[in-house]
Amino acid sequence: MTTKDNATRISQIIQEHEAEIGSQWISQLEAMLVRGSSSSREQLRNHCKQFLSAFAIATGDGEIENIEHRSWDEVRDLLTDISSTRAKSGSTPSETASFVFSLKQPLFAQLTTAFAEEPATLAAASWAISSLLDKFGLYTIEVFQKARDQIIVRQQQELLELSTPVVKLWNGILALPLIGTLDSARTQVVMENILQKIVDTGAEIAIIDITGVPMVDTLVAQHLMKTIAAARLMGADCIISGIRPQIAQTIVHLGVNLEDVVTKATLADAFLVALERTGASVSIGKKNG
Repeated sequence: MTTKDNATRISQIIQEHEAEIGSQWISQLEAMLVRGSSSSREQLRNHCKQFLSAFAIATGDGEIENIEHRSWDEVRDLLTDISSTRAKSGSTPSETASFVFSLKQPLFAQLTTAFAEEPATLAAASWAISSLLDKFGLYTIEVFQKARDQIIVRQQQELLELSTPVVKLWNGILALPLIGTLDSARTQVVMENILQKIVDTGAEIAIIDITGVPMVDTLVAQHLMKTIAAARLMGADCIISGIRPQIAQTIVHLGVNLEDVVTKATLADAFLVALERTGASVSIGKKNG
């Protein structure tokens, strides 16, 4: 019997016993589902029914050795949706792959019954189905990992944006408090945020506070100078605050040229300079004792 004939018979068996296979498969998966709401269980049942139906039809086309064949498009699309959904919901790769691997037992049970008098055919059919489901199990892991990587990249981007807030202190004055290491990726976000804020507010002064930056080396200094240069091109001057004694010594030792940049020890000092430059002033009254 040819591989295509084998596949056709397997497809017929699955379609004839689809309800029974599906019931056993769903029971297995629900037993593995330690926690889950009624909606998640209903979603699981729908996924099983959709996958089993598409799997049976695709198997009948005879391309059971190549899951990239167009006959498996619907099956791959279903697994892509399932794997992506599970990646977003916090499932593990092994839990996601188990969705496919757990189908083996109910399928083998039906094949054993159908080919009871044909041991050679049973062996060939079992091997073909096992290999096929193994490939789809690995496929789910690949899709799951890609989806998880995309989530991680998006979260990192969101954290970068959250860690570089640009605050309006006064009319024409912005402040950018930096906390943590300043690398190339973060510098790009810092530059984009501060330039956009300058455009939105028409600010004349931008204070970059590095009190929370643990270390300033040549690379960090270069990133700061790039940000300052970009802000100047947009018509805003920059003041660097948070220059601690250790950082001042490091900058001098590195030979970084900050002669044309105003630097202050604290954000408060930088704010006073910014007020003077914009022609504003703050008067602090004393309470009568």
